[in-house]
Amino acid sequence: MPWPSPITTTDVARAGLRLGWPSAQSGQVWWTEDRPDEGGRTTIMHRAADGTRRELLPAPWNARTRVHEYGGRPYAVTPDAKIVFTHHADQRVYLLDGGDPQPLTPADDARYADLLVRDDQIWCVRERHSGDGKVVRDIVSVPLSGGAPTEWVTGSDFFAAPALSPDGRHLAYICWNHPRMPWNGTELRVLRLEDRASWTVKGSQSESVLAPQWKDDQHLYLVSDWSGWWNLYQISMYGTSAQALFPAEEEFAWPLWMLGGRPYLILGDGRLAVVHGRGNLRLAVLDPGSGELADLDVPYDGWEPKLAADGPSLVGLGYGGAVPRSVVRVDTVTGRVEALRRGIDELPDVAYLPTPRAVEFQGRFGRHVHAFLYPAANPAVRHEGATPYVVFVHGGPTGHAQSELDLEKAFFTSRGIGVLDVNYGGSSAYGRAYRDRLKGQWGIVDVEDTVAAAEWLAAEGLADPARIAVRGGSAGGWTVMAACCRSDVFAGGVSYYGVSALAPLIEHTHDFESRYMDWLVGSDESVYPTREPLALVGGVSCPMLLLQGLEDPIVPPEQSSAFADALSERGVPCTYLAFEGESHGFRRAETRTAALAAELAFYQQIFA
Repeated sequence: MPWPSPITTTDVARAGLRLGWPSAQSGQVWWTEDRPDEGGRTTIMHRAADGTRRELLPAPWNARTRVHEYGGRPYAVTPDAKIVFTHHADQRVYLLDGGDPQPLTPADDARYADLLVRDDQIWCVRERHSGDGKVVRDIVSVPLSGGAPTEWVTGSDFFAAPALSPDGRHLAYICWNHPRMPWNGTELRVLRLEDRASWTVKGSQSESVLAPQWKDDQHLYLVSDWSGWWNLYQISMYGTSAQALFPAEEEFAWPLWMLGGRPYLILGDGRLAVVHGRGNLRLAVLDPGSGELADLDVPYDGWEPKLAADGPSLVGLGYGGAVPRSVVRVDTVTGRVEALRRGIDELPDVAYLPTPRAVEFQGRFGRHVHAFLYPAANPAVRHEGATPYVVFVHGGPTGHAQSELDLEKAFFTSRGIGVLDVNYGGSSAYGRAYRDRLKGQWGIVDVEDTVAAAEWLAAEGLADPARIAVRGGSAGGWTVMAACCRSDVFAGGVSYYGVSALAPLIEHTHDFESRYMDWLVGSDESVYPTREPLALVGGVSCPMLLLQGLEDPIVPPEQSSAFADALSERGVPCTYLAFEGESHGFRRAETRTAALAAELAFYQQIFA
């Protein structure tokens, strides 16, 4: 029998506001909130200097950009505290100045992201889709008064992080081309605006450079994984005198899945607010002159690489094992820490929340594998020995799991089902060599490490070996299906919008990831049948639950439905649930409630 728990599916679906993208100036703070109970709509919130808080963007306005389909920071704040934002419905940039938002860009289906306001111009990345499927991107400026964008930088497949020098004469930016992804190789380039001459400052096909910011008119800060880790550097704008500010086998940034992240910022006194670490990222202040790095004394285990600076203060998104993701302001002089907004207003008794623990174990060939362990916990139940477990597999696959409070995990652990969130080889947050384990090995290394996670749970006596399941979404769904094809260690598998076949994915997926398979698997299509779950479905003997959004532009619904049909033809128990109006990642409260209820019922059946 499942343990009694006060955490319901509705609590999980409606609790998380999904706070994001903080901004700060003159004592004021802004951030975004995704509202599950409003169909996943993203609004913009404002906290005034006197502490009052209000919503700036009423329904049906939705601040969300679709550049790269994954989007990113959808708004920016002008020097006089007005808001410019991208509206999801038409992807135009709008100005919010007290009344109804007014459009600034033409109604031509272009998309905009990475907004930067300087003087009377909005600098940003523009993405245009033609009728023949071709996608063109550039960096443009748009007058704050509205009008046709001015093109400044073209010629690369992708752009990110436009940054103007203090004197306004130079534009720094990141660019890269197919088939590379931004964690494989990028270039930091500088454009002289007066004559449009440009040059490369740092980066290559095998070096990932991210997040340029100007120190002064002649020098830049940047993040590079040249050493094997994303570390901070200072360099002249001509590419000379590169200096590592704090060499360490730690990450000072995360992969550029979304545009607009800021993993470090310049404080008012010239020091840098940074995040750094392995797995979770800690918050610290770095003196670029002395090289001294000091972690800040804050009650949060980890921080998103999305910071905002306001003089000596910084604003970021902090979280902990029993602390929900929060918009937090930290005064680096006085040490004062103030939570401005919590993603979950009312938490259950902390005794029902699992305490995450970072673990490391050996996988195949002695490979070290990282994970976060969430044991079952419930104050109303006394138990000893092994419990059922679910191995969580994150998406990406160049993503990673964090140890932040997650009511979804607590929903299961409070009912007697432990969770192991595995960061298989290929995950970020552990250095480039760890990421590169997956090069050409997708469907092998991720599967082997996930299977090793289940075997470790059993060997440690934590899990009942007959009651271990596996679940994941997107690329994690691929790993779930492939692991069930290749191994019999799992009692069942749950895939959320997972990839089952490569050729259809490559044919139909969006431009940002259209050449990702070249790195993950290789360009030789004869290899596909040896990797993809749909071709290996004959190896599945355990029940499966497949969940899918019907408006998914990244992993089309046919990926899940084809795998479900193949299982049914073989007589393998399979449930396929499709949801109207959902894309890649479920945003609506009613969808999340239904999916979680179905998942729990599935585990109760296979663990009975």
